[in-house]
Amino acid sequence: MGAFVISRRFNDEYKFTFTSRRGKIIFTSLSYELRFECEEDIEKFKANIELAKFLKFKGSGGKYFFKLMLGDVHFATSRKYSTELLLQKGIKEIVTYASRSEILDFSSNELIFDDEESEEELEEAVE
Repeated sequence: MGAFVISRRFNDEYKFTFTSRRGKIIFTSLSYELRFECEEDIEKFKANIELAKFLKFKGSGGKYFFKLMLGDVHFATSRKYSTELLLQKGIKEIVTYASRSEILDFSSNELIFDDEESEEELEEAVE
């Protein structure tokens, strides 16, 4: 099952991506000023996925991508795909799993995993 991942852009605005079961990014949202706006739009998308439209394009470099529309509003843009078949598989992953995917928030600047040095310092302190 895929996941929605909230993170921050370099300009401190928020965004979210939808990742596949294998961890590949399928699409990236537009920017949001506040984190809760990401969460609200994710929940709105999950509840109204049947309203989603996928506008398919072929870029000048020969790669395929889609713009995800929710109603008449541009919601997100996909990553680039080398073939139209892979693009279609990305869309199928969204339709199949997005409504029941979890939301992961990686937008804070806190370390999620300890680095090795911290673990070694803790072991030395215990001894």
